[in-house]
Formats: sequence, structure tokens, C-alpha cells
Amino acid sequence: MPKPSTNQPIKAGTKQDRRRERREEQLRQAAAQRRATRLRWIVVGVIIAAAVLTVASFLYFTHSSTSATTAATATQAAPTVTSASTPANAGAQQALSPAVDNVQCNASEQLTYHVHAHLSLYINGKAVPVSQYVGITNACFYWLHTHDTSGVIHIEAPQQTTFTLGNFLHLWKQQFSQLQYPSQLDNTSGWQAYVDGKAYSGDFNAIPLNPHALITLAYHSPGVKPDTIYNWNGL
Repeated sequence: MPKPSTNQPIKAGTKQDRRRERREEQLRQAAAQRRATRLRWIVVGVIIAAAVLTVASFLYFTHSSTSATTAATATQAAPTVTSASTPANAGAQQALSPAVDNVQCNASEQLTYHVHAHLSLYINGKAVPVSQYVGITNACFYWLHTHDTSGVIHIEAPQQTTFTLGNFLHLWKQQFSQLQYPSQLDNTSGWQAYVDGKAYSGDFNAIPLNPHALITLAYHSPGVKPDTIYNWNGL
């Protein structure tokens, strides 16, 4: 019998099967790679979302805490006593503050003598505001006080009295130093004082708080232009 030939070609079907298998394997690998890529992006997205949520939560609670602290500070600083035209029915919920330089703190504003002076402060060439609520507590108004940071000093007393800038500065330091009292005011040198635009010689603490007096204090601030006019806006 004739021997079978050993050079017979491989069946086409076998090659096609292998090609198909390789193609399917490539497709499976590509699909697995796509799934892995999607999974990585999902993980990255989750991490980013968590980070954003964490930062947002931190900012929210920080803002809430700051707002609560600010509100508490404002409540402590702002006056809650009644005005002179309203009876002080709540009484003094706490003891009236001690007098400073005989400047008393009453449960209501004293309007028998009611005038205003203005103070501008300059320290090392920079304007420094006179703080808000100097002379005002939860229980009373001192006869010398401020309502804002404009520099206007309110003089409100039960009778006409000559007060000085030193009376106000002593009150600020002794009872309200937490309201940004400038320590430079304790120095006896380095200051140049002006009243109504004119140089003042001597201790600036002795400057009288006359009606509509314009007082300028400059500490190591050459070239400061002293106040000569101010818009009192009806005060």
C-alpha cells in the first residue's frame, strides 16, 4: 500500500480557529483594559469628590465657628442698655463699670451736655482707627464714648464739664484696652499733636475736648496733614 504523504497542508479550518481564538483573546484583553481604566477613573472620581466634600465641610464649619465667635464678640461689645429717653427698666443686669478720671458710666445716655470732638491717629506713618464702642458696655454708657470707628468722640454728661483727651485715652486703656488700644499712646516722646490744624505743644493728654475740636496725633509720622475740616453731618 502507498504510504500517506507527510507534506499534506494543515487544514484551513484549524488556522481560522486559531486566528479566531487570538482575535477573541485580544478582544477580551482590550475589554479588560477598558474595564480597568474605567475602574481607575471611578476611583479617582470618588477620591476627588471625597476631598471636595471634606474641604467644603471644613470651610462650612470654620465659617460657622467664626460667625458665632464674631456674633458673640459683637453682642459683648454692643450696647444693650436703654437710651436717655427710655426708662432703664431692665435695670443694670450687671454692676455699672467703675469711674475713670471721674467719668462715670450710667445706665442711660446723659444728654444734658451733648457735644462731639474728633480724633485722628497716625502711628509710624499709618492711620490707626479709634475703636468702636470705647466707653460702652452691656450695662452702661460712659460720659465719653465712641459709636463707630470714625474718630468721633461723644461727650454726653449730666452737666457741662470740661473733659480732656487724656480722660478719653485713660478710659480706653483702663477699661477697653482689648479694643485695640495703641500702646504707643503711653509714650511721652515721638508724638506731634495738632488742634484744629495748629501744632500743639505740651502733653497731648491735656487737650480739652471742646465742641467740634479737631485733634490729630501723629507718632513718628512726619508729613502728616492735620485735620482742619470734618463733616459732622449734623452732630
